[in-house]
Amino acid sequence: MKVTVVGAGGNVGSTVADCIAQRDFAKEVVAVDLERKDGDKTFYPSKGRALDQWESSPIHLFDTRITGTVDYADTAGSDVCVITAGVPRKPGMSRDDLLEINANIVKSVTEQLVKHSPDTIIIVVSNPLDVMVQVAKEASGLPHEKVMGMAGILDTARFRSFIAQELDVSPKDIQALLMGGHGDTMVPLPRFTTLCGMPITHFIDEDRLNEIVERAKKGGGEIVGLMGTSAWYAPGAAAAQMVEAIMLDQNRIFPVCAHIDGEYGIDDLYIGVPVKLGKGGIKEIIEVELNEKEQQLLVESAKAVRGTLEDFRKLMNK
Repeated sequence: MKVTVVGAGGNVGSTVADCIAQRDFAKEVVAVDLERKDGDKTFYPSKGRALDQWESSPIHLFDTRITGTVDYADTAGSDVCVITAGVPRKPGMSRDDLLEINANIVKSVTEQLVKHSPDTIIIVVSNPLDVMVQVAKEASGLPHEKVMGMAGILDTARFRSFIAQELDVSPKDIQALLMGGHGDTMVPLPRFTTLCGMPITHFIDEDRLNEIVERAKKGGGEIVGLMGTSAWYAPGAAAAQMVEAIMLDQNRIFPVCAHIDGEYGIDDLYIGVPVKLGKGGIKEIIEVELNEKEQQLLVESAKAVRGTLEDFRKLMNK
């Protein structure tokens, strides 16, 4: 079993590769990134990080071979490809600038991946996530069930970790569900959040729970405010968990950015919903019964995602 991670010279991509290797379910992880120039010197971040990670194998006790490369031919025959490539928003860069730059990167990367692995499954981590998944879908020509985005697992992990901290309990015992777009319009669903099967509302009052919900929605921004850059440990681990579920045919139920067409009353859109994840990718879209308020929040989130997608279409046709 072979996994490719694109953007593995960066923090998120290298964390994805390392987490997959340490879980030890894949035979090979190929870490891809561009070479970097600094004056008259050339550096190969993906090769360096991959070598460093492989040298930890006797300590962490894994057999998964990690190899770094700048050549997409080395990715041939990949079962799953994870795309983390892209640029962060920089001072003076508009939202449209970021959208156009990352769309071109994701499109180019996707075309290279499917050229060498035409039957692969693609997981997108690059932002703005919901639109980048659509870009990868169109560039790949793969069926919808084979193209998805990592967002909901990260968002629920943040929510669960905050609840565990609040109650001083193990995060292993907390289950949660969030839906919608990745960002401020995401839709946390406290009604579906439990501690060992018991409703979380039995343990946290409504006002405090709403505060935790808001913190989860802005979790990425909190990390940026503390470090001056975006997170990588939790996003990398979340993407690796998706790869594991697919490669081992675990049939895990996860919230991911998936294509829906009629489910939840929303047509033809990539957005965060719960799915069954296993061999072949997305096996089933899970429809939970939302109340009126929850449904309205999801519809509003979908409108925001569709608006960003429309902005992208205009940019590409300018």
